[in-house]
Amino acid sequence: MAVTLKDLAKMIDHSLLHPTMTDEILKRECAVALKYDVASVCIKPYAVKMACEILGGSDVKVGSVIGFPHGNGTTGIKVAETERACKDGATEIDMVINIGKALGGDWDYVRDEIAAINDAGKKGGAILKVIFENDYLEEKEIRKLCEICNEVKVAFVKTSSGYGFVKQDNGMYSYKGATMPHLKLMREMADKDIEVKAAGGVRTLEDLLAVRALGVTRIGATATAAILDKARKLLEEGVELESLVAEGAVAELGGGY
Repeated sequence: MAVTLKDLAKMIDHSLLHPTMTDEILKRECAVALKYDVASVCIKPYAVKMACEILGGSDVKVGSVIGFPHGNGTTGIKVAETERACKDGATEIDMVINIGKALGGDWDYVRDEIAAINDAGKKGGAILKVIFENDYLEEKEIRKLCEICNEVKVAFVKTSSGYGFVKQDNGMYSYKGATMPHLKLMREMADKDIEVKAAGGVRTLEDLLAVRALGVTRIGATATAAILDKARKLLEEGVELESLVAEGAVAELGGGY
């Protein structure tokens, strides 16, 4: 079946998380999400209520972030953040794991925290997406996190926060975000009923189609309008969007949101 514009729109979580975004910008971007009928907005926790007011009655869900962007809060605080986000109207929760605990091999801590936040979200009517922050991890840790998420039965595994910058030898910071090898690994390791979200680096229509072909069902993006406007234009011209992937249009994903 041919890919439709709605198929692509409902893959996008319109990301409204940059620290410089003012309320005016957040309101404007919620209107963009509404215009394009995307899957959700992923918005700063304090603005969940505002987003719910703007998007109420639409098919665009409101999601928020927990322990963002570095995952270092206590489990209790993360649970409280989740409960508050749900109370304010969020129906999707994107949490950052405790990355240091994962790197240190304290898997019981990681599992217990994910389970606690998943339970809090379910009680509040929200699904959980677990952010691994793959830039910091080796393949063995990504595999282990997928196994834990399978055990806990979360809704999504997610590559990145979009803000997990890694310090280089020269003192500068860089970031890859979602990569094709990591997405393939996560889709392979996660149970079939757990979805995969790519965040950071999916910036073009070609990127979106490429990750879709791997089995990714959501992306985090700020380039929502550009992606969907291009898709609409190509569809109006009679282009089969699947051909962009079949022709090998995408080699690597870009960095950051």
